[in-house]
Amino acid sequence: MSTSHRKPAKPAHHGTHQDAAAKHHRDLLASMLLIRRFEERCVELYSAAKIRGFVHLYIGEEAVAAGVLDALGPADAVVSTYREHGHALARGVPTDAVMAEMYGKATGCSRGRGGSMHLFDTSRRFYGGNAIVGGGIPLAAGLALAEKMRGGPGVVCCFFGDGAFAEGEFHETANLAVLWGLPLLLACENNLYAMGTPLHAEHGQTDLAMRAASYGMPAWAVDGMDVLAVEDAARRAVEGIRAGHGPYFLELRTYRFRAHSMYDPDRYRDKAEVEHWRTRDPVMLLERWMRSAGELDDASYAELDRRCTDEVDRAVAAAEAAPVEPVGDLLRYVGTVPGDLPEAR
Repeated sequence: MSTSHRKPAKPAHHGTHQDAAAKHHRDLLASMLLIRRFEERCVELYSAAKIRGFVHLYIGEEAVAAGVLDALGPADAVVSTYREHGHALARGVPTDAVMAEMYGKATGCSRGRGGSMHLFDTSRRFYGGNAIVGGGIPLAAGLALAEKMRGGPGVVCCFFGDGAFAEGEFHETANLAVLWGLPLLLACENNLYAMGTPLHAEHGQTDLAMRAASYGMPAWAVDGMDVLAVEDAARRAVEGIRAGHGPYFLELRTYRFRAHSMYDPDRYRDKAEVEHWRTRDPVMLLERWMRSAGELDDASYAELDRRCTDEVDRAVAAAEAAPVEPVGDLLRYVGTVPGDLPEAR
């Protein structure tokens, strides 16, 4: 069944409960602000040739990462896409480790070997960063199958986009996930464009949640610009999965404010469309809601923003000072056979 989750009503908490709710909202805002400031700095660093290669920015989609990942526990696993900076930061991968990876430095979370599209942190059960469209979906199914076979309580969350929804990997995985009752949360970030192809030009039926529901799994369409709606939907899905009800699907309707990648001239979108979506900036929406609830004022917002900016500044300074991996370690971590080893020649 495909439905829409709306922002929950303002909580009628009192005393310590109200304080706890306000703190939780500040934490969500801080998570989104950190992602926003990190990505904005990446634009500057890319323009200065400090960061090279392909870079896919998450600006505009912060509510998805902050809301979904807040619903997961540390024992749960996350599989991401090539647009994963926000996922990694919201998962708790240290900002300096992510920035160092962007620089290709040895202190990066993948030792500088992966860069923007290959952020990994196994200690936080964050498994990429996958450059292939839809490539992470069957990997997530494998992790979910392992979790089920072990009898564990963990959930595997797999992020992917509307473009990946069109790939066979999604449909094959969705079918098997239902048949096997896998503890899998399929989180589709529908930002309306598969690179430069609009949703309506790629999908005959653009209601992705309805299509996912046809496999026999619960599925919802969610306002992906509203972090409270995202969190509410994700918590409901995770609770259902932990209760043994198999896979769930969330269609998180969001929008990227920047081009597909730093190489993309972005000529396929009307400027008025982008400006329309900017009026629903997820950071701005939560900020305004918190102000109306009396949970935020100018001073507290400025302090929150300053802390996030300072954290990014420290990460950049650490990345600048970090070493590159020695050339002698080139074959380290690379699978080889004895005859291929340098000492065997």
